[in-house]
Amino acid sequence: MPKNLKQLSESPVRLTGGHRLCPGCGEPIAVRQILMATDKPVLVANATGCLEVSTTIFPYTAWTVPWLHVAFENAAAVAAGMEAMYQAQKAQGNIPADADYKFVAFAGDGGTYDIGFQALSGAVERGHDFVYVCLNNEAYMNTGVQRSSASPLGSHTTTSPSGTRSTGKRAVQKDLTEVMVAHEIPYVAQTIPGRWRDITAKAEKAFEIEGPAFINVLTPCPLGWICDADITVEISQLAADCCLWPLYEVEYGEYKLTYKPKEKVPVDEYLKLQGRFRHLFRDEEGAKVRLQLQEYVDRKWEKLLRKCGEA
Repeated sequence: MPKNLKQLSESPVRLTGGHRLCPGCGEPIAVRQILMATDKPVLVANATGCLEVSTTIFPYTAWTVPWLHVAFENAAAVAAGMEAMYQAQKAQGNIPADADYKFVAFAGDGGTYDIGFQALSGAVERGHDFVYVCLNNEAYMNTGVQRSSASPLGSHTTTSPSGTRSTGKRAVQKDLTEVMVAHEIPYVAQTIPGRWRDITAKAEKAFEIEGPAFINVLTPCPLGWICDADITVEISQLAADCCLWPLYEVEYGEYKLTYKPKEKVPVDEYLKLQGRFRHLFRDEEGAKVRLQLQEYVDRKWEKLLRKCGEA
């Protein structure tokens, strides 16, 4: 039974205030909501990225749990190693047999979709009992807003700039959530910080299920998305309402839609709030990209509805 709001408010605070993440950043909202979902002891492996550099500026830390900073590429491998050590220590009697520790890895889309994918794929294939959370702000924000394979079609980044000869990124984003489903692990989910019941319920399920679990969280970045800092929650909700970022889970191969908008919003309503898509509203070439993106979203949404038995 998922925790109610009162129970969540009484959960241990694992990431405190006072960190240096930007105003409006979606990452601390998502992290705090996810860590509220369990009262068990938690150990964190954190890949290099915005979350790491902004929460642990020496000699300060915003973490109240055992926390380990690792490289961009190996958060999953380190979390798996921590879990393997824990199982070995239990087997040797050095940790009580009834102990119940939880292991979680946090990494951005650059450290998940691209640099860290090999380690992630290997760790889940081996069946380690841990939760991997991708804080997906759709670019390499920590190093200057370069494109990643999570960056949407048409988005402006410093390595896919818009201009007289370019309409931004030329490819659609990699669907890593479905790639993780293909690994046939016990639990995969996609969520946003804008729906606390959705994200906390999925995190609670991920922590409690036996074996590897993967959660992909869309975390708006006002700096890279070029949007107002006070609309983080609303813009993540709009991503779900236009079905560019649908909310669903896959438990032991069974698909379930966890949010279905009453009225599907045009993707343009989401794009026009962000400066990274401003160029797509200037001319006919931009309009073509917007149409291409809408068609992509419509096609993916209908396919997901069929998988969930909602068609």
